[in-house]
Amino acid sequence: MKTTTSKVMRGLAFMLMFIAFSAMQVRGSEWNHSKAPQDTSFVTFTGKVIDNTTRKPVVFANVYLIGSSLGTVTNADGEFVLKVPVAELSRKVGFSNLGYKNLVVALTEMKAKDNVIRLEIAATSLEEVIIRSDDPIELLRMAYRRIHENYNKEPEMQVGFYRETVKQNRNYVAVAEAVLDVYKSSYNSLVDNDRVRIYKGRKSEDVKKMDTLMFKLQGGPRTSFMLDVVKNPGEILSEEYLDDYYFKFAGFAAIDGRDNYVIEFDQRENVDLPLYKGKIFLDTKNMAFSRLEFSYSDKALDIADNELVRKKPMDLKIDVLGATYLINYRILDDKWYLNHVRSELIFKCNWKKKRYNATYTTALEMAVTDRNSDNINKAKYKDQTKMSDIFADQVNSFKDENFWGEYNYIKPDESIESVINRLNRKLKWQNISDN
Repeated sequence: MKTTTSKVMRGLAFMLMFIAFSAMQVRGSEWNHSKAPQDTSFVTFTGKVIDNTTRKPVVFANVYLIGSSLGTVTNADGEFVLKVPVAELSRKVGFSNLGYKNLVVALTEMKAKDNVIRLEIAATSLEEVIIRSDDPIELLRMAYRRIHENYNKEPEMQVGFYRETVKQNRNYVAVAEAVLDVYKSSYNSLVDNDRVRIYKGRKSEDVKKMDTLMFKLQGGPRTSFMLDVVKNPGEILSEEYLDDYYFKFAGFAAIDGRDNYVIEFDQRENVDLPLYKGKIFLDTKNMAFSRLEFSYSDKALDIADNELVRKKPMDLKIDVLGATYLINYRILDDKWYLNHVRSELIFKCNWKKKRYNATYTTALEMAVTDRNSDNINKAKYKDQTKMSDIFADQVNSFKDENFWGEYNYIKPDESIESVINRLNRKLKWQNISDN
């Protein structure tokens, strides 16, 4: 049973890493959606979150409207864009990240642009921490038993922002992103699955820099929700895999102003499966899984090529250099939900026949930017994204600078933004010449 589960879960939760190689570009088909854009007026706030001591950017920090499900995360430069409906401007904004004190700022005190948010390091006081046990296995079993209490028992609708990127050596050569319409099924259900539908998307591909070798990620937006390992535990959180790992209690950490147990893990030497190493964070008050940071173990990297590559030329050698994952959950109204997912794969391609050698970095990122328990609308099977889909083939090229309208998104970091600007200028001149 365990072997079967392993194959199934690896094929689902990590399908994003399957790479389809091709010698020519595949043109993306247009994605049309009948849903009309909402007509809500909003105010946009931008800024940067930094460490108060070092002044370095705080990456992937949560930025959220207090008492609301609206939110986003900072990018790799610590920058954020938050769009707030006019009716909500009396609220406050929360800023938080692992190891920092929460900071709350009234919207009335923020400028429209160039806000600088300084977070201070949080010190954990053991006198205030609930110490249930220092046995990591016992703590994990407590967390397993509390999943149905800590996470939604009813389905809900979510709005998500998704982005995937490809870098060849140091240069971005492809960016694709979308607003997602998500039916999030109950954590209690074993048969009802999440359904993800693309509401609005766009892409860019700098084909000139990838004319020797083209590849595309498979699974896309659907994969980002399969990485909800509380709902889809696979080889990370399934109880049947506990014996395949070493676990170590590693102290405490503050996340979103709440104390967490930290459990470190790594696969055992005698396990012949590509497994993982990393950290699991458990909220000390209710034993919820609040965050996971993990990567392929050193042993797994030696056999990861066969797990991650779907199709390639026979004489192309691929070496996986690293595969990392970050999964964040957030609590609202005493229930935890998936908040932010990020995954990155680094691999080297060596094609001796064509004297081709390059290092690629592929990344996907998804943030839940809004939630709603009313008007549940499960997408039809034909409209939902599937694990066999190639997301970059489903969306159009970049055209409109105000493409996202009122929807919150993750601000592109400076290098991605330069790619977008370059592609926008290229498309603008193409439109002028066509006319």
